[in-house]
Amino acid sequence: MARKPAAEPTERYHRYSVSLVRQGDNYFYTLTMPSDVLARTCTVTTRKEDPKLGFQRTLDERRAEEIAEYIDEGGTIPNSIVLSAQPAAELKIVGRGKTLEFREQKGAFLILDGQHRVFGFSKARTPLRVPVVVYNGLSRQQESRLFIDINTKQRPVPAQLLLDIKRLADIEDESDGTLREIFDKFHSEVGSALAGLTSPFESAKNKITRVTFRGAVKPLLDLFAGKTPDEIYRILNAYLTAASVLISQKAADPLLGRPVVFRAFVALFPAVAQRVSDRFAGRYTPANFGDILGPLFVNMPSARLQAPGANWVKLREYLEKRLREKMTL
Repeated sequence: MARKPAAEPTERYHRYSVSLVRQGDNYFYTLTMPSDVLARTCTVTTRKEDPKLGFQRTLDERRAEEIAEYIDEGGTIPNSIVLSAQPAAELKIVGRGKTLEFREQKGAFLILDGQHRVFGFSKARTPLRVPVVVYNGLSRQQESRLFIDINTKQRPVPAQLLLDIKRLADIEDESDGTLREIFDKFHSEVGSALAGLTSPFESAKNKITRVTFRGAVKPLLDLFAGKTPDEIYRILNAYLTAASVLISQKAADPLLGRPVVFRAFVALFPAVAQRVSDRFAGRYTPANFGDILGPLFVNMPSARLQAPGANWVKLREYLEKRLREKMTL
């Protein structure tokens, strides 16, 4: 269904109930505003449009479309849009300080935070009231500093924590659920090749997070079609156990806990598993995986694993080359 273009704004004023908030030496107003009014009165200055005075990011239209779809599907976004009133707004407080009045005009407000939400709301078919914070009387320098503060002081929720709570929110797809179960087994099972090397909830040096694990293992799921998470875990654990034993002969540190090394060896799994399948009729044991991997480690400089750099793809390519060179019939 095509969306109707917004009607041309008329010369009029809007009034909304507000609360005055003080934080330190700063004052701002909080209120809710209809999404269509926001769309007609807000503007964004970008560096591209105004290299001297602009500070906002260039709009990502696809992101705005995703917000619109989310709203039309019944989603809610309670975060406040942060605005700076411009002279064109003719903003004033009336009604004993409890009502904010402004003129409806494009450019009445400059968006300091939430430009994609404002644009997304405007593209949605569903009208809604939007929480808004309005600053008044700011200079461009103050607006720029506030923009910097908003975008540097807030810390996003760690991606690995979001993956962990998807189950609680009941928004896991089948692959997410499978990967979560396999990771949990590596984290808690006795005999796990990654025992002590996983970090489920936050980033940690030389630990495998859910995000790293997901990025490494998800491309392998098609290889395990029809297998349960427990079966997948047991095969991968046999492989990583063999790899861990061989790696330990090159260095005392548990290098498999390093994301670059972990991702490279997981990416090598299909090539190794194919050889195990051919030579050992699919008996995926640590010993059989070790038999295939062993020659790869002969005369390998330990520095290739101890100082692999930041690119796991290059390490995987190096391992694959050695695997091909050591292959025997």
